[in-house]
Amino acid sequence: MNDCIKNVVTIEHHGREIYGVSYMPKHVEKCPVVIFSHGYNGSNADFTMNSEYLVSNGVGAYCFDFCGGSVNSKSGLKTTEMTLFTEKEDLCAVIDQVKRWDNIDADNIFLFGGSQGGLVSALAADERIDDVKGMLLLFPAFCIADDWNQRYPTLESIPDTHEMWGMTLGRTFFESIHGYDVFRHIGKFDKNILIFQGDQDEIATLDWSMRASKLYPYVKLEVFPGEGHGFSEAGNRRVAEMTCEFVKVNI
Repeated sequence: MNDCIKNVVTIEHHGREIYGVSYMPKHVEKCPVVIFSHGYNGSNADFTMNSEYLVSNGVGAYCFDFCGGSVNSKSGLKTTEMTLFTEKEDLCAVIDQVKRWDNIDADNIFLFGGSQGGLVSALAADERIDDVKGMLLLFPAFCIADDWNQRYPTLESIPDTHEMWGMTLGRTFFESIHGYDVFRHIGKFDKNILIFQGDQDEIATLDWSMRASKLYPYVKLEVFPGEGHGFSEAGNRRVAEMTCEFVKVNI
């Protein structure tokens, strides 16, 4: 894209390094920016299309790999060291770094999280309300703690490792969410939120997004008929367009 400045940007924090890619529009002195957080075993590349669409409309983006968040992650940590809370630390470190960039409008930083990255974004947003202008969540996995606590109801039942979807989690992941109630740690974010949810999602089902949306004062739940956990090309394109519209309306 001729109108896009694309750079690798790494961020150091908590003794580890985050790998990410920034997408910035040319000829824009200060632009709003969307920070994209990928889902379980995803990567920064999951949101390339979204970022390029934003840049073509004068909005910047930063996509990064969670530390230990994927077998393909270029960031630090092993997958067995990752937890929801190391990922929240990662995202907060990204917010701190991005808001200091000369070419972005620090008053207009938006979070976008998909699946597990949606849950992590929601947790971070509640702690960083003053730094975040708005939030977009794509089939957010508010179900994670409940699902795993049903699978491993006692600390004694937690294994040292567990392989799921091509990635190995460690004991620390499950111990850190043992007895954790997600809905007691979200809902304080008092700015606009847009949730994208497929009605055929069998992993992070619609009822979880409906339950979460009742906690926030300013939230819109956009239901995509026929979409599951992972949208079609047409669905993803609509998400990109609606993300851009959301940013433009809220700056």
